[in-house]
Amino acid sequence: MNRTATERLQENVAAVARRAREASRELARLSGEERDEVLLAAAAAIEENAQAILKANEVDMRAAEEAVAAGKMTRAMAARLRVTERGVAQMATQVRDVARLPDPLGRRLAATELDDGLTLYKESCPLGVIAVIFESRPEVAPQVASLALKSGNAVILKGGSEAAQTNQALVSIWRASLGAFPAVPLDAVNLIETRADVLELLALDRDVDLIIPRGSYELVRFIMEHSRIPVLGHGEGICHVYVDRAADIGKAVAITYDAKVQYPAVCNAAETLLVHEAIAAKFLPVALAKLEQAGVEIRGDAKTATLAPGARIVPATEKDWATEYCDLILSVKVVADEGEAIGHINRYGSRHTEAIVTEDAEAAKKFMDEVDAAGVFQNASTRFSDGFRYGFGAEVGISTSKLHARGPMGLEGLTTYKFKLYGSGQTVEPYVKGEKRLKHRTI
Repeated sequence: MNRTATERLQENVAAVARRAREASRELARLSGEERDEVLLAAAAAIEENAQAILKANEVDMRAAEEAVAAGKMTRAMAARLRVTERGVAQMATQVRDVARLPDPLGRRLAATELDDGLTLYKESCPLGVIAVIFESRPEVAPQVASLALKSGNAVILKGGSEAAQTNQALVSIWRASLGAFPAVPLDAVNLIETRADVLELLALDRDVDLIIPRGSYELVRFIMEHSRIPVLGHGEGICHVYVDRAADIGKAVAITYDAKVQYPAVCNAAETLLVHEAIAAKFLPVALAKLEQAGVEIRGDAKTATLAPGARIVPATEKDWATEYCDLILSVKVVADEGEAIGHINRYGSRHTEAIVTEDAEAAKKFMDEVDAAGVFQNASTRFSDGFRYGFGAEVGISTSKLHARGPMGLEGLTTYKFKLYGSGQTVEPYVKGEKRLKHRTI
């Protein structure tokens, strides 16, 4: 039966997860060529149904605009919700980019000859069933669905209520495209929507292998504290740009501007600017003037206000250093040296992405070695921290964890491995008795 996304919402979440588990086993049997063919069909379906996607998004946007006017939604969240014709085209492009990537499954990661006729292989394989909980951004649905299918995983999506119509349209289009391939189960992609559904999902550790929450720190903590399922957190992005004493001022102004202004509503946008005191008097007046022209509100410390008297500066508070604004707001602090900058980042940062602007190789090395973050950049905007820009085709999220996957998560983050041992009748007893010795020869 070809169930629509809306019909799926009425079902018991446990049943959805069980069918997703069954679907994951069928997906694992597909060849890489078969999975790529499905992805290309899904990309074409997105393009063919562009107007349906935009129409659904208009419904969500009208409700969002009312919520913004009533003070119930931020403008940043509304901005993340909007889908344009260009955005639909980018969705299709990213799905095709994923299809062009090498098959992540069945890769031989290691091979060891334990003894004559006894060989151990370590090979990549799918995780199984992945649940992704995300807010606002509808383009996450096709990104995650494409990565999941390419890596042989079934996926359960939970989008925010503010994007309900758009998410339903996207998942329905995706599932309809799967219907053209008898070997591909429709339950490879699933959608749930209510908070009650999420609470039920968190208890399904037998059928869900990994949960990836994309949202606020509070959301990630809630998921971690209420589920036995492994959680790979995509939390808030409190990213910094540090302008070192040896920075090229032109580069520093351009990087700071791009990191804050190019798209302020995303997790890899800069939230705090740190400036070495030796360059602050030259850099700050130029940089802050350009930022203010773009409508950025500056929240600075006392030294910043002194060194940039022409800027409109709101006094920064302790809370500002630990805030992800996702808006045209930037906190600014003048530091005595690089050590203070690193200390500030390691205290207030979210281990996402941090950048140093400097022409001093030693300073760059110190920063990149000592800053605790998934991404550390020299002379480049924090906005480069993205699976698509890294060449992953798309990303399922950006992990600030240090286990399994870190940084933008592409296909590799959605796979695990298994050990395959090929023998010829061996038993352990002769090795225990010392009659035989294991070779452990890498091959």
